[in-house]
Amino acid sequence: MTRQSHLLNVLVDACQLRGSVLCFDLKASNGADLPVWEAGAHIDLYLEEGLIRQYSLCGNPADRKRYSLAVLLDPKSRGGSVAVHRLVRDGVQLQISLPRNLFPLDCDAESSLLIGGGIGVTPMIAMAYELYDKAQNFALHYVARDPVFAPVLQALPFAAHVVIHDHSQAERPRFNVQNTLAQWIDQNGSGVHVYVCGPEGLMQAVAQAGRACGLPEEHVHQEAFSAQPVEGGAGFEVLAAKSGVRVQVAEDETIAAAFARSGVRVPVSCEQGICGTCVVSVLEGEPDHRDEYLTDEEKTDQIALCCSRSKTPLLVVDL
Repeated sequence: MTRQSHLLNVLVDACQLRGSVLCFDLKASNGADLPVWEAGAHIDLYLEEGLIRQYSLCGNPADRKRYSLAVLLDPKSRGGSVAVHRLVRDGVQLQISLPRNLFPLDCDAESSLLIGGGIGVTPMIAMAYELYDKAQNFALHYVARDPVFAPVLQALPFAAHVVIHDHSQAERPRFNVQNTLAQWIDQNGSGVHVYVCGPEGLMQAVAQAGRACGLPEEHVHQEAFSAQPVEGGAGFEVLAAKSGVRVQVAEDETIAAAFARSGVRVPVSCEQGICGTCVVSVLEGEPDHRDEYLTDEEKTDQIALCCSRSKTPLLVVDL
């Protein structure tokens, strides 16, 4: 079964530009309810000329009539956000995948602390909706240099659970991750689960604060927007076992790109190591994993060809 076999036809609605962030809803073209989804899920958005990008759903999971998205216009975009801002308008028809969840929420936790940095607040909004609807104990901290979501958050049913950290002006107090987490644990106990999405520096700071506060590693959850860069380390060879094609991968080149030069097609989607489309089995050699998709167990014999590299001179993959 191909990914295209489960594509949904949707119409854009309620499109609104908030600074550099385009907010919009997607509704089923036939007016039917959309498939069920859970907080933390994302969808593939199919754009022009085969361009596919993943975006977190940021609405209320209980609302079956719409999927809400928010897309930042990124000056370093590889084409995705630029295409969204150019193409998405009210009434435009698009195709999307079924929702997939790589960032699930544990609603059985004693309490939850949600931390969203910049556009990373989007999955946190869905989590806050779900926790609020289930009368769970939680707080949502929104950290941003340009807090475009502040008016939205302040108008939502769970606004009393939201703390906004506006970093637009240098004199404003900085967000202190360590103190925030320590105070939340003091108030609510050590059974807290922490969720963070945003810049790499913020996620590292949250992980470090969690360790310092004695939280179990499995209680700190994060979702990255991109993998580690492909740069670094020497070049290496990769052999595609099925086709017999052997390629040399340069220091600043992805395995997928190296295969493409030699006529071997590697299916890719996000090209950032977060969707799993390009994952294949490793038959020989030791990967240097740069993705954010594979679990530790899966990394023993699989690799994401769009971003990961090799620690050995030769890597043999099932391709």
